[in-house]
Order: sequence, then C-alpha cells, then structure tokens
Amino acid sequence: MTRFIWHAVRLLAAFLVAGMAVGLAFTIVSLPPASPELALTVADNMTKSGVSHPVTAVLLNFRGYDTLLEMAVLLLALVGTWSLAPIQEMPPVTPVAVLDSLTRLLTPLIMLTVGYLLWAGAHAPGGAFQAGALLAALGVLLNLTGWRLPIDATQCYLRAIMAAGLIAFLLAAANGWVHGMHFFSYPHDQAHMLIQFIETFATLSIGITLFTLFLLGRTAPH
Repeated sequence: MTRFIWHAVRLLAAFLVAGMAVGLAFTIVSLPPASPELALTVADNMTKSGVSHPVTAVLLNFRGYDTLLEMAVLLLALVGTWSLAPIQEMPPVTPVAVLDSLTRLLTPLIMLTVGYLLWAGAHAPGGAFQAGALLAALGVLLNLTGWRLPIDATQCYLRAIMAAGLIAFLLAAANGWVHGMHFFSYPHDQAHMLIQFIETFATLSIGITLFTLFLLGRTAPH
C-alpha cells in the first residue's frame, strides 16, 4: 500500500511538472514580438535609474519586482531541496600538493574577480548573479580540494545570509513608501546606493545558496 501511494505521488508530480512545462511553452510561443519602443523607453529613463548599464537598470530598477521573484524562487528551491536531501557529512579529503597550491593561488584571484563583477554591474556586464555564481564556484573548488567550509543548517547566521538578498530587495522596495512613493520606486538621489545595497547582499545569498545546493546534491559514501 505504501509503495502504491509513493508511485501515485510521483505520477502526480510528473503530471504537474509536465503541465507546467506545456504551459510555459505555450506562454513563450504566444508572446508578442519584441517592440523597439521598450528599448527606447529604457534609454530615455537611464538617467533616473541610478546606473549606466541598461541590463542592470532593468533588472534592479525598472523591473525589479521580477528579479525579486527570482530571488524568492531560488530561496524556495533551496528550502525544498533541503527538506528532501539534508547535507551529508563528507569524509576528509587530502588533495595532492599541486592541487592544494593551485587552490591557494586561485582563491584570492576569484575573490577579487567576484568583487570586480559586483562593482562593474553598475556600468558594464556583471552584477550580483555573475558574482554570486563565481562565489559558489569558489566554494565548490574549496570543497573538492579538501577544504571543509562551515556549512551548518542549524546556524542562524547562515540562514540569514541565504535570505539576505531577498530581505535587501524588500527593504529597498519598501523605501519608496517612506518617501511617499510607490513600492519599488527609488528616489532619484538614492537609486545608485539602493541598487548597490541590493547587489551586495544578493551576491552573498546567491553564492551561499548555489554552493549549498551543490552540497545537497552530494551523498556520503556508504
């Protein structure tokens, strides 16, 4: 009986996923053709965005609500994965000397690149998602070469970092209400500061979240 229920649940989940896939495919196919007016609208309002790069302006200002939802989805994915696959204790690994030396050399360079991508996002390709992904890659590199980072689900500070990006988004969005504006409306003189505030905490959240998802995907040997 238990096996039947388990198979029924898996079948239902498969139908739900298939239905969502069909719905997304239909939505994408039915989208209207891109309008050049949108690009012109963005260009006309760049001076109000707080940044000089149009992609950053769209993601963190003009369509910031969409990016907020992306951060929420990433956090929910972590919560769902965590509930199904708790982190396993991995055995210690002793890397070869060459790999250990290479990791020690690459770690500060990667951290420097993370900082550059975070800073560059305001005026060039880069930003929180790229910097966060690189930060997660550094965590994976350290883990694979034997370094054991203190990733503990019971520690409040770790959970706070994972949620920091979403919380920073909400605080920046609510700041508009304080100034008598709409939700997610940035005062012109604060737009750059608020975007940097969001991107800094989003980088940490994305990096820790992606690295934790990597750990959740690993199983300890029996």
